[in-house]
Amino acid sequence: MASVPPTSPDTSDDWPGKRLGLPASGPRSVGRLGRRIGALVVDWIPGYIISLAFFGGDPWVTLWIFAGLQVLFIILAAGSIGHLVFGMRVVPVKTGWIGVWRPVVRTMLLCLVIPAVIWDHDQRGLHDLAAGTVLVRV
Repeated sequence: MASVPPTSPDTSDDWPGKRLGLPASGPRSVGRLGRRIGALVVDWIPGYIISLAFFGGDPWVTLWIFAGLQVLFIILAAGSIGHLVFGMRVVPVKTGWIGVWRPVVRTMLLCLVIPAVIWDHDQRGLHDLAAGTVLVRV
């Protein structure tokens, strides 16, 4: 008689964002890692180009330009340039306007890097948890 290997619990009925009331896929689902990385690369490009053109590519200036663009675009368009290119938006977990403080807090923690790479079950980084936001697909 062949032995049956142990099975893992069925997790097909669980997905990132389920606890937040978000769908498993499609519009309003949590933005996945591939899109996030692509968006981050796109977001660094204008910051680096501006820094290189006017400040000799100073890394601290590049970081400040990146942060400024993040805050500005999240306030005005609910997403950074990269988010918009990759079809994502930053939205508050609770309904309403994103406001000004959420993009500022989220961006400050994003610039520290570590909070952005520590995720919860819903694939929200600590920067999103602190700001009360979630990155969703459009």
